[in-house]
Amino acid sequence: MIPFLDLGAAYRELKQQIDDAVARVLDSGFYILGPEVEAFEAEWAAYCGSKFAVGLANGLDALTLALRALDIGPGDEVIVPSNTYIATWLAVSGVGAIPVPVEPDPATHNIDPTLIEAAITLRTRAVLPVHLYGQPADLDSIIEIAGRHGLRVIEDAAQAHGAAYKGQRLGGHGDIVCWSFYPGKNLGALGDAGAVTTNDADLAARVAMLRNYGSREKYFNEEPGVNSRLDPVQAAVLRVKLKALDDWTERRRAIAVDYLEGLKDSSLILPHVPDWADPVWHLFVVRTTMRAEMQAHLAEAKIGTLIHYPIPPHMQGAYADLCLKAEAFPIARRLAQEVLSLPMGPQLDRSLVKNRVIPEILRAC
Repeated sequence: MIPFLDLGAAYRELKQQIDDAVARVLDSGFYILGPEVEAFEAEWAAYCGSKFAVGLANGLDALTLALRALDIGPGDEVIVPSNTYIATWLAVSGVGAIPVPVEPDPATHNIDPTLIEAAITLRTRAVLPVHLYGQPADLDSIIEIAGRHGLRVIEDAAQAHGAAYKGQRLGGHGDIVCWSFYPGKNLGALGDAGAVTTNDADLAARVAMLRNYGSREKYFNEEPGVNSRLDPVQAAVLRVKLKALDDWTERRRAIAVDYLEGLKDSSLILPHVPDWADPVWHLFVVRTTMRAEMQAHLAEAKIGTLIHYPIPPHMQGAYADLCLKAEAFPIARRLAQEVLSLPMGPQLDRSLVKNRVIPEILRAC
């Protein structure tokens, strides 16, 4: 079996370092926040080229607390991609705001900046682009539009650890950048974990206060906060994996090159990378009108695949109250019917990609 992603192999590669890091936390007696979390926050901020990082319990909380820190709430509108994982929308509705979807560029699958301005109303407070599949969205265009309309830019970088836009790593382009360290991410913990990065000291301080019951000082609660603190054990694991991240990214890039070269003459629509983007290939997503047949063929050949994502947010029952028709966002709907994610990960053997995965895909085309 060639799995879609082998998380066990990632652990085994770093087993001794991870085990030592976990043992260090257990021996320390610091089990909530403390020096391990602070060390990871400093290292992650430095890696991203931002001034501040705040560790959180998960990626959804990162998005939600970023919105709250910017005072976005009931009655406000936030522009979101129509093509994304539903967590992007859930954060917006979770603070009482309204997600306003904008279609993606069919080539990159990221939000199309040329369509954003038409979605802006008097109630719009922010734009929330997603760096989907590990490829940066067109930030200069988005930030320029937001600046002209007095809007904030909140980036969902849950899939883009280490990706660069015009030569600069993601982490400080917009007002605040939200990260997930879910185990399957390029930088993944051994459970749920998340963070925000920002160059704004006040925003960082407010997120840090909100994550800790709305308290900067114990028993003094400034506003209704939540419990969303990065666990020290997860912070220790992330510190180990962060040292391997660049190497793991280069392995992903090599596999992406193999796919692009090996499948260039197939009937598949392959990923498009703008010349200003330096993706990290969290996912390698192709498009085909024969997805079901291809996925079944690859499953028979013991090759794992996934669909990211089979149902657009506007067609989910969770957003039935928005009364958005299925056909209102045809590009997102078409992508949901055609996308297929191929095996990808730093522990994936390139010889298997070249000699088994690609030949089986070509047979199925």
